[in-house]
Amino acid sequence: MGQEQVRGQGQAQGQGRGRDAGERLAERIRPDGGVVLLTVECQQGVVGPDSALPELAAVARASGALRNVARLVAAAHEVDVQVIHTVAERRPDGRGANSNARLFRAAARLPVQQHSGSKAVRIAEPIQVADEDLVVRRLHGLSPLAGTDVDPLLRNLGCRTLIVTGVSANVAVPNAVFDAVNLGYTVVVPADAIAGVPADYTPAMIRHTLALVATITTTDEVLGCWKLPRRPRPAGSAVSRS
Repeated sequence: MGQEQVRGQGQAQGQGRGRDAGERLAERIRPDGGVVLLTVECQQGVVGPDSALPELAAVARASGALRNVARLVAAAHEVDVQVIHTVAERRPDGRGANSNARLFRAAARLPVQQHSGSKAVRIAEPIQVADEDLVVRRLHGLSPLAGTDVDPLLRNLGCRTLIVTGVSANVAVPNAVFDAVNLGYTVVVPADAIAGVPADYTPAMIRHTLALVATITTTDEVLGCWKLPRRPRPAGSAVSRS
């Protein structure tokens, strides 16, 4: 499945919504209205060239999902929307890591490990990490929110709407969406900025599950809502890899 099919699925969710729905989306994700952009496991060891999960990495890149995450992050930087990058990692000695599901046991045997401090847990290109971004790392579980600093950070930031992007549509992304909804946040999911395996699973997950609890949109629709005058980046706020 290519980028156009993924985009088309997201657009199918939004077609017929009309001007009122577009205005509601724009209101929910106003840069000054308590919106935060979340990236999920967009790290080199997951979606990079040397991924531990090459099939997922290939789909994330071929579908355009990773590029769309990068576009959303860049736009968020321009309009002062807070970005939080969530990273899944593991200590080399495995302390604190889960072993209570087949997924965890299989991950522990992969040739590429998401070890703390390694290249594998750096945010993958073409996503750019700015000084003002927050990076939240977890050593356990399936969710970027459950048992991590993300929820208190969102509350301290005054977040009301969370835009969820990244991988995978199989596990971490739906976990993030469900946890955010359960915690009282309004969730927006750009359908063309998430990916899972096999490729045709993502639109099925969106249509039959995520669309029931989140606003499904596209990267272009989000960027359209954020059309504001370009703001120069303050001196000294160099973009970095994290």
